[in-house]
Amino acid sequence: MEIKLKNNLTTQKLDYLGKKDLFFDRELSWLSFNERVLKTAFDLTIPIGERLRFLTISATNLDEFFMVRIAGLYQLITRKYEIIPFTGKRIDTLMNEILSLTRKLKLNQNVLLKNLIHELKKLKISFCKIEDLSQKENKWIEKYYEENIIPLIAPTTLDPAHPFPFIQNQGKGLFIEMSHGTNKEINSVILLPKNLNRFVRLPGEEHKYILLEDLITRFIDKIYPNHKLKNFGMFRVLRDSEIEIDDEADDLIDEFESALKARRRGDVVSLEISSNLSKNTQKLLQRELSINKSRIYITDQFIDLDNYKELFNYFNSTFFYKPYKPRFPQRIYDFKGDCFLAIRNKDIIIHHPFETFDVVVNFLNQAAEDEDVLTIRQTLYRTTPSSPIVEALVKAAEKGKTVIAIIELKARFDEENNVQLARILEKAGVQVAYGLVDLKVHSKLSLITRKENNKLVSYAHCGTGNYHPSTAKIYTDFSFFTIDKNICNDAMMVFNFLTSHIQPKDMKELIISPNSSFEWLIKKIENEIDFAKKNLPSGIWIKCNAIVDSKLIEKLYEASNAGVKINLFVRGICCLKPNVKGLSENIIVKSIIGRFLEHGRIYVFANGGEFQSIKNDVYISSADMMPRNLYTRVEAYVPLKNETVRSQILTQVIPALINDTKNSWLLEQTGEYVKLEDKLNFCSHSYFMENPSLSGQGTLSKFKTA
Repeated sequence: MEIKLKNNLTTQKLDYLGKKDLFFDRELSWLSFNERVLKTAFDLTIPIGERLRFLTISATNLDEFFMVRIAGLYQLITRKYEIIPFTGKRIDTLMNEILSLTRKLKLNQNVLLKNLIHELKKLKISFCKIEDLSQKENKWIEKYYEENIIPLIAPTTLDPAHPFPFIQNQGKGLFIEMSHGTNKEINSVILLPKNLNRFVRLPGEEHKYILLEDLITRFIDKIYPNHKLKNFGMFRVLRDSEIEIDDEADDLIDEFESALKARRRGDVVSLEISSNLSKNTQKLLQRELSINKSRIYITDQFIDLDNYKELFNYFNSTFFYKPYKPRFPQRIYDFKGDCFLAIRNKDIIIHHPFETFDVVVNFLNQAAEDEDVLTIRQTLYRTTPSSPIVEALVKAAEKGKTVIAIIELKARFDEENNVQLARILEKAGVQVAYGLVDLKVHSKLSLITRKENNKLVSYAHCGTGNYHPSTAKIYTDFSFFTIDKNICNDAMMVFNFLTSHIQPKDMKELIISPNSSFEWLIKKIENEIDFAKKNLPSGIWIKCNAIVDSKLIEKLYEASNAGVKINLFVRGICCLKPNVKGLSENIIVKSIIGRFLEHGRIYVFANGGEFQSIKNDVYISSADMMPRNLYTRVEAYVPLKNETVRSQILTQVIPALINDTKNSWLLEQTGEYVKLEDKLNFCSHSYFMENPSLSGQGTLSKFKTA
């Protein structure tokens, strides 16, 4: 299927466009992405549990947006900046647009929530008020309250002897307005602990739930005897989540632990308050939390939608997608599960989650157990201390192998996990390094050195995703295994760079950020421009999560004007304006939002050949097209040269992305995303689930292209 561009193109020419007119705003583009996530939750063809999940994802996404992006804008305002770098837009104008859109998003979240609650009620799942409960249920909740809630909450009466309690980031509380004696006003705050479920399920066959705050206030007299409850409501705080690290600290682990503690006390960037609380209470919260009025959201909506995830454990399996069991590649079965033999036979690429992450785990486990393996080198960006990857590294170290782990402490919101992980690995005897202070290590690399026939042979794993067993089940990613000497030697230079700051020189195959990736990408695009000008086949196909870098975008505009056809599959932020005459009329941008989170990065250049020809240059990468990926992170672009591996990308993956209409949104020149529809309703995720990958099929001979 070919996507046709609309004919209502603008008539502006590149020469006359101001710089600020060349790009969509990054923050507004991100909000547009989150709007697509939320709109997916309105899709009635999706099981109701999954729709609720999409709703909670949109809510947690928005939280992170406030804690990081809006917090950053507030910092610019504090530092007296007036103009946003890159776009030229005034910060106050942008903030007004952002806050308007976020309020709209929250309203739509509430509309969806009401729809879902109505649908759940038809399925005998209901959310009750105290007055709806029977006498028997009232007795049950009283006992539950005394045994499970009272021991875990700490009411704070607000008076000179009891100052307002500190509210941690993403913390929420119940504000209670009471009177006592001669109508004396009494205020109390009860912070809701994270280890207490927000939804309490009542006993019985029917699924009936009551909110924790309703239960607490129902028995408030057990905490405050002889007090009269006048009113109550919820409030919630989001704080600036950036952390500052001293580059010259003697112990980076200690420095991070101190910074993480400081982050808990970051500036408040958002305060949500239930609209039923009095004006005096709203002013009190504003004063106690030292927050500007513009950062306060008075709402009649449910506060903290993420709590609805608690219900997933109670829902019937029919409320969710049918369980999917990832395939184990036949190619490796053909070699009796021996990863080294299979890789030695020829390169393999694994497409997660359609093919199991167990392949990566088995690769490292085999290395840990194999007496001929001498050294294991591994980067770790996001994983868990209980990950089987970590277990394999610990096992290898305990068996006396040299194990080197590069742990990125600066992985946002995973810093505490990674500090814990570092301590576990160090205790096991792993040589742990924390990468580079001024760069974030985002590349996904494993390098295993093995003794074979009295020679040292290396095996490399290059990935687009994290070594995380949970996200590997829901993120689409690629794992590439090779014994190619040039790639393995290049990977060795990358590891040496990360452990000793020795700059890689004369790399043969890998392209590395920040050393050469920007120049390389510019050169690859310029090559396509040259081919187009010579009337030779040209084209660019890129799959990534975000396109932000202004210089790369301008080079893509130049390529479009030269006649290069460009297909971009960008899940999230896209600052590039497609389909503008004289600017980008040869560029198509699609965003795919579906059952699995698009995460793998692919870079394909025609290189003077028709699409799917042997001339095409094909790469996978850990990097998006953002300044941070190009200049402040260590990333790797890996060439795919094996015919089978290349064919999988060129004849299976890219065509499926092009043909997808079930989960696809087309970006228009206005910045609006339009849902694609056709009678075929082709779903790339379903296609990948149902058809074995070309690289992994081994002795299986059937192969279906998209």
